[in-house]
Amino acid sequence: MAEPTVRLPGIVLASLMFQHVNSDSDVEGLILGESRFDEQVTISDSQADHIHIEETYNVQKHIACHRLNTLYSSDGQVNTEELHKLLADNKQESVIGWYRQRRNSQQQMTFREKLVHENLKSALSNPHMIFVLLTPSKTTPPGSTHRMEYSAFISRSRHFVNVPVLVTNLGLLEQLSYWKVSAPCSAAGYSLTMKKHGSKFFCSNGLLREVNEVNKMNDSLQVELQKTCRDVEESERLVEALQAEVSALRTRLRESQQGQPEKGTADDPEPRKNLLLHEAVRALLASSPLFHTQTLTLQGLPVPDDDDVSVKTAREAPPGAKNCRKRLRETLPETERKRRRSKS
Repeated sequence: MAEPTVRLPGIVLASLMFQHVNSDSDVEGLILGESRFDEQVTISDSQADHIHIEETYNVQKHIACHRLNTLYSSDGQVNTEELHKLLADNKQESVIGWYRQRRNSQQQMTFREKLVHENLKSALSNPHMIFVLLTPSKTTPPGSTHRMEYSAFISRSRHFVNVPVLVTNLGLLEQLSYWKVSAPCSAAGYSLTMKKHGSKFFCSNGLLREVNEVNKMNDSLQVELQKTCRDVEESERLVEALQAEVSALRTRLRESQQGQPEKGTADDPEPRKNLLLHEAVRALLASSPLFHTQTLTLQGLPVPDDDDVSVKTAREAPPGAKNCRKRLRETLPETERKRRRSKS
């Protein structure tokens, strides 16, 4: 829902007061300016986006009627000829409303003022118009002190709503409020000066030369950005195609591996052991130290085998035990005796 606001410069308000003081009767006329609608979007993570519309009416100047009740008839009908004559060189689109000054009255619109307002909206083809009401009164009997009350009204479906009026004096404006205030209507001298020196600072489209250069740079950046976006899109599509080929090759490889018979299955005959060959190798190489494994102690010395222990005990045995050793030697195979003799 739009919240309307009327911005009235202090110099325009002072001019209205001065005109009323110098007239013997009530005063009425047209209000010139511009109306603007600003949309503000508030983005928040906690809730949905909030859209706020500001409806602002910037009053720039006023045109007073020469005589009272000449702009409209007694029944509220607008006199178009008097309206165009009153506008003169001013454009019809610059009219944003009308005003009226009533002495010693309340801040309420009369029935005829409401009819005039609706007919004026139809005559100017402007559905957004304001009505400014000024009601001066004396506060002291001698008339040394006067009071001027002012208010603005706008119609919404033939229902008139009181609109807040903000007097925009330079001393009361905020630092960021200057750009919201509309500039006053250009005078003839201002137009001549701008035509004479404006070509040095402004282009044919009304923008500053620096602004045009920035716009050209922005356009070139946009072109380069679009080109880069197209290159990235093509590279992404190429990567997708390569990934699809790799996945297809992996699927084919998996299927081919599943179709091949596994090694070492039950179909292959088990290797049979040659028992005779094992017995012959054991008989020939059983006593070879190269094929024996030795166990070492923590000091790195070999642990003696059972045969070495038996030989050592035989040496330390008494003479009577030699006969037992001789008998043992006779019982050894012939091949073992020959091998021991060759070692000695």
